[in-house]
Amino acid sequence: MRADYPALRRQIAALTEGEEDAIALMATLACEIHRSDDRFDWTGFYRVVAPELLKIGPYQGGHGCLSIPFGRGVCGAAARTGEVQIVPDVDAFPGHIACSASTRSEIVLPVRDGAGRLLGVLDIDSDRPAAFDEADAAGLAAILADTFGRLGRSGGA
Repeated sequence: MRADYPALRRQIAALTEGEEDAIALMATLACEIHRSDDRFDWTGFYRVVAPELLKIGPYQGGHGCLSIPFGRGVCGAAARTGEVQIVPDVDAFPGHIACSASTRSEIVLPVRDGAGRLLGVLDIDSDRPAAFDEADAAGLAAILADTFGRLGRSGGA
């Protein structure tokens, strides 16, 4: 089953209405996104905790890497460049960090608050090669913008 992004967007909006705690939002999104698509083997967030450093946040799936510098891996590239990373073959990505041997492909999106501040990245791994495309990027980006875009505008987390 592939994610129905418009339905998922509505469901997440209803579940998170009024919530302004970034960690609570990340936990809810990790759960809902992970369950929405059988391609998703690991779904979670890495949070910006210091300059140029990501630490694992709420996630679903097996263990993840605990810390990722902005200069390493797919997550680091998304944080460093501010651009979505779609990697059809993780073994071909220079500097890929192998947190799980089963990961074949990956999509990582920057997560920003309403003021444009980088909160972290959403990382989704698949045990299938070339599992992600631009439709995934667009659907996930819309969910992230809806959910985290309301933070940072009026004193939220």
